[in-house]
Amino acid sequence: MIRLLGVLVVVIVLYLAMIASDPNARTQSTHQVLAGRLGSYGVLTLGVGVLILSGGIDLSIGSVVGLGAVCFGLLLNRGVDPLVAACAVLAGSMGIGLAHGLLVTGLGLQPFLVTLCGLFIYRGIAKWSTQVPVGRGSSDAMRLLLVGGEGDGGRNQILVMLLAAVLLTLFVHGTRHGRYLFAIGANENAAKYAGIPTNRYKILAYVICSMMAGLGSILYLLENGSADPTDAGSWLELYAITGAVLGGCSLRGGEGMVPGMVLGAAVLPLIRALCSFNNVGNEIEFAVLGVALLLGTIADELLKRGTLRRAG
Repeated sequence: MIRLLGVLVVVIVLYLAMIASDPNARTQSTHQVLAGRLGSYGVLTLGVGVLILSGGIDLSIGSVVGLGAVCFGLLLNRGVDPLVAACAVLAGSMGIGLAHGLLVTGLGLQPFLVTLCGLFIYRGIAKWSTQVPVGRGSSDAMRLLLVGGEGDGGRNQILVMLLAAVLLTLFVHGTRHGRYLFAIGANENAAKYAGIPTNRYKILAYVICSMMAGLGSILYLLENGSADPTDAGSWLELYAITGAVLGGCSLRGGEGMVPGMVLGAAVLPLIRALCSFNNVGNEIEFAVLGVALLLGTIADELLKRGTLRRAG
């Protein structure tokens, strides 16, 4: 709860600093852009946050977004019904998560290595599928269904993210399945001795993470209008992991809250907006990202040590 309050304070301070920095920061268009970014980052943060709770990690999220967006566009351009195309992308993304989970649990491979390989594999498949950017073509019906009309994209993206957050909150914090994920992340051996089918739930966590990346890929194409196989979704895994850590997820596993993930996902869009309105160049964006992740990791370590001292 302390972490949740802490990140809430950070979000409020950043927001107040942003709207005080420039009159344009208070406009409706600015808030629509922020809502869109929060929706996009939030969906991915929720997915990887659930995985981190179980003690896993996924470095391939950005490439899954890129591959999913390209495949979604190709299907739409071939006349496939938008809903069918969206379901196909989600199913394919879940298949990727299933493969990750099986490699980690079945062969005992390190999650870092498995998903790092996936990062290159899925980007390569996207480039092999097409050498030019893919547009959404005849996807206007799908865009209206999920994202809304022109100017409503940010609002509807954040609604999709909030719906996903509600469902994951009920699952993670309100069911025994969610408690099993926490138990596995905190101490996998103890969870196994307690009779929890650890491999099954670890696979489930990877499937959820990749499914959310698939949802993010659909939103990506609908919002941006096109997807370049070379760089669509690039670096989004870092934004997602950073948001989850800032939101209170421990990279050791076993700690975190879904509301915290949502708040953590809001930090980076606010920092980007604050830098933009203060004429800070985009070239230091990754430096800001690195500092934010480092500070979140330091805070996690200090809180962990404080908890151990109190327990001792």
